[in-house]
Amino acid sequence: MPEVTFTGPAGRIEGRFQPSKQRGAPIAIVLHPHPQFGGTMNNKIVYDLFYAFVQRGFSALRFNFRGVGRSQGSFDHGAGELSDAASALDWVQAVTPDAKSCWIAGVSFGAWIGMQLLMRRPEIEGFISVAPPANRFDFSFLAPCPSSGLIVHGDADRVAPLKDVETLVSKLKTQKGIVIEQSVIAGANHFFDNKTDELIASCSSYLDKRLGLNDIDAA
Repeated sequence: MPEVTFTGPAGRIEGRFQPSKQRGAPIAIVLHPHPQFGGTMNNKIVYDLFYAFVQRGFSALRFNFRGVGRSQGSFDHGAGELSDAASALDWVQAVTPDAKSCWIAGVSFGAWIGMQLLMRRPEIEGFISVAPPANRFDFSFLAPCPSSGLIVHGDADRVAPLKDVETLVSKLKTQKGIVIEQSVIAGANHFFDNKTDELIASCSSYLDKRLGLNDIDAA
C-alpha cells in the first residue's frame, strides 16, 4: 500500500492510498478518531473500513490529521481538521481525475468532520458515520443532509450515548429525498471492543446494497 504525502493548509499530510485498477473507480476517504485521544489513520476500525472500500474497487485514502504521526501542524479543534479533509479530497481527485463518485467515512471525531465535508462538497454521494459523538459536537449544520448514508453505533456507548445518536438519526430521517440507515451493534462500546467484526460486516453489507453488489451475487 503506497505511502503518500500531500500538502495541507498546515503543511505536509501523511497518508496511505490504494488506487483502484479500474478507470473511473469511485473515491473513498476514511477519517480517524480524535487526535488528542490517540486517534490515527492506523486505528483498527479506520484500517478495516479502508479495506472494505478497497475490496469493492474504490480508490481509498486514509490519512493523519495535522499534528498526528508525520503530518505537520497541531490540533485545531475541528476547523483545521476539516480543511485537512478537504485537501485530502482535492488530492485524491487530482490523482484520479476520472473518478465518477466519492464517499466519505469517519469514526467518532472523524465522523463529525466527515459530515461537515459532506455539506461542503456536493460530489460526495454516500457516507458511513461510525459512533458520531452527537452529544459532544454540534451536528446542526446537517440542515438538510445532502446525501444518503449509514450511521452505525453501539448500544453500550458511554462516550456517545445511544439516545443522543438516536436523536440525530431521527432528525435526519425526516428529510425528503435521502435515506439514512441506522445500525445498532448490540453490546458495543464507543471503541467497538470485541465487536469490530460485526461493525465492519454491517458497513460492508450497506456498501454492497448501495453499490448493487447484492443484486449481482443473487443473479
